[in-house]
Amino acid sequence: MSGERLHAALASLSQGRVLCVGDVMLDRFVYGGVNRISPEAPIPVLKVDHEAAMLGGAGNVVRNMAALGARSSFVSVIGIDAAGTEIERLLGAMQNVEASLLPVRGRSTTIKTRYIAAGQQLLRADRESDDTLQESARESLLARALAALDGCQVLALSDYGKGVLGEGVAPSLIAAARQHGCMVVIDPKGSDYSRYRGASLVTPNARELAQASGLPATNDEEIVAAARKLIEACGIEAVLATRSGEGMSLIERSGRVAHVRAQAREVFDVAGAGDTVVASMAVALAAGIDLELAAQLANLAAGIVVGKIGTAVASIEELHAAIEQQNLAMPSLKVMTADQAAARASRWRDQGLSVGFTNGCFDLLHPGHVSLLRQARAACDRLIVGLNSDASVKRLKGSARPVQNEGARAAVLASLADVDALVIFAQDTPEQLIAAVRPQILVKGADYTEDQVVGGALVKSYGGRVVLAELAPGHSTSGTIRRLAGNTGP
Repeated sequence: MSGERLHAALASLSQGRVLCVGDVMLDRFVYGGVNRISPEAPIPVLKVDHEAAMLGGAGNVVRNMAALGARSSFVSVIGIDAAGTEIERLLGAMQNVEASLLPVRGRSTTIKTRYIAAGQQLLRADRESDDTLQESARESLLARALAALDGCQVLALSDYGKGVLGEGVAPSLIAAARQHGCMVVIDPKGSDYSRYRGASLVTPNARELAQASGLPATNDEEIVAAARKLIEACGIEAVLATRSGEGMSLIERSGRVAHVRAQAREVFDVAGAGDTVVASMAVALAAGIDLELAAQLANLAAGIVVGKIGTAVASIEELHAAIEQQNLAMPSLKVMTADQAAARASRWRDQGLSVGFTNGCFDLLHPGHVSLLRQARAACDRLIVGLNSDASVKRLKGSARPVQNEGARAAVLASLADVDALVIFAQDTPEQLIAAVRPQILVKGADYTEDQVVGGALVKSYGGRVVLAELAPGHSTSGTIRRLAGNTGP
């Protein structure tokens, strides 16, 4: 996975617009502590500390879209009750969301109340209405949705089976969206996916996929077979199957299959993770991002929200950080061009991180090199290393050097935890590279003085500083080469 492509994709998410239609609900959370068992029954007694309310269901899809910096329209149904009023208030406080809520007399707004102690749910209590809408309400809902389609690139349907998308509403919306040239992304419900015919993408979890296809869905091969059956039988263009700790699998009508593996992460609460996936996919596709790259973003976003309590969202900042964390764990992704390193350094500075730089030939890595890199990384939050190319090493060290080519040297350096990014440069000095990445801290060995450090004057001119690292005595590449040749001298 290309970190730069993912970063660029995140930067484009505000370019599109999504219409979301589905079952909105109010999620309430009651937090407290449990110190005793009730004398009335063998159940814990929750001493309530505080309560919170937030948008749930399709409302949480819209919350996730807003967190990604996207613009959206939202059409749904509420009851004429306090919960409906609370949902209107929560939506009204959100930026980049145009909401059109249809109040229906005699209908209860769905409320899900979760009781939580020590980060664990003790109980969930639901108050809901799942009746399908009367004809007049369906017509009004469809009219509002059709009016909101203008200017949107994607229609997202969030189906929680509470009646909003029943009785032909979903097929009507899909047909209208396709006529408008919109893609359709659906978080499905139930086992009959034929009512989603014409959808661009559905996002079932593995259990839902098995239920809808009638086939097992426990491994890669079974997931692909079940998804292909749905694609053919129900006229769907693609299936993104979410697989908890296994990540996701994207299966397209064209035959393309991509398995996106999840990063290892502690899971606190899976509530709302499906909302995050459909929101991320819809927003990414509206911005013109390829399906597979969109799935990679959705996978990262879902990994973030399951590490939080409640129906949470993943922010742009958290996704940038997750991409960086993933890149740092993959040595090959640390090796980049000067332009890529400059962009990475700029992003790190925007996040409030200090950027350091050091350079060298690093031929036959030894403890002296390791000590330099460790001191350099300790002086900053992120360290960029400039590595002399083979040609420049020959000019500096002689025709017999380097012992290891630049690819081997880069691979070894990139595997070190202290190195966050690495650039191979062809010049004899790293002056051009330093000017490109503009580090705040420039590190060199203490065998130099500050005025001898290449790039030092430039770094200090914009408020940076030069750090001279202590040398580890008795270690040098030249000495190692002489010893290997049988010369035991220093």
